[in-house]
Amino acid sequence: MSYYYVTMEPIQIAMIFILIMSVVIHEMAHGYAANWLGDPTARLAGRLTANPIPHLDPMMSVILPGILLVTGSPILFGAAKPVPYNPYNFTNQKWGEAMVAAAGPAANIAIALVFAGLIRSAEVLNLSASFVELAIMVIVLNIFLAFFNLVPIPPLDGSKILPKLLPRELAYKYEGLSRTLEQNIGVAFMLVILLFVFVLAQPLYNLTLWLTFNLIGF
Repeated sequence: MSYYYVTMEPIQIAMIFILIMSVVIHEMAHGYAANWLGDPTARLAGRLTANPIPHLDPMMSVILPGILLVTGSPILFGAAKPVPYNPYNFTNQKWGEAMVAAAGPAANIAIALVFAGLIRSAEVLNLSASFVELAIMVIVLNIFLAFFNLVPIPPLDGSKILPKLLPRELAYKYEGLSRTLEQNIGVAFMLVILLFVFVLAQPLYNLTLWLTFNLIGF
């Protein structure tokens, strides 16, 4: 009998850690935005914390990213458990849900901008080449997460933002389709996965790299 052990390199472990913390901050941003708008649901559920444990989904936060890394996928992807909120508590009923949805991708973009600033100041701050390499991974992962979550298909954040930007008649039609997908979440997830694998993965990755290199000045 023989055994095969899959070992992960330090760089792979670092990437999973970066991904986990990035999706945790993403979900925290949703919760803080909802709390700021008057809904305490996320706060009462203990989701306004940087502790990863309350946010992690075993499949989407750990197993899926691990499989992607071990199989040599060029794209690392994952997610945390969605933060609960009650939109009827929002002080801003018109834009509240869209503001909460946008907070997650905005947090990821903010992380990318902070690390881009560090890279641009690497010589002044005397940062090591290893740190710069790690910082580039942080930027790529966070920009990609932001772009992907803005895709307007439930349960992604873009599905809560797009109807607020459409003319009223189109918004009603879109919200009807969105509600149908939310009631059939398995179908929605399958649609997202298929769209990601066959359509969006490479364009989003290329756009992510282009923006990353422009941010860091390479």
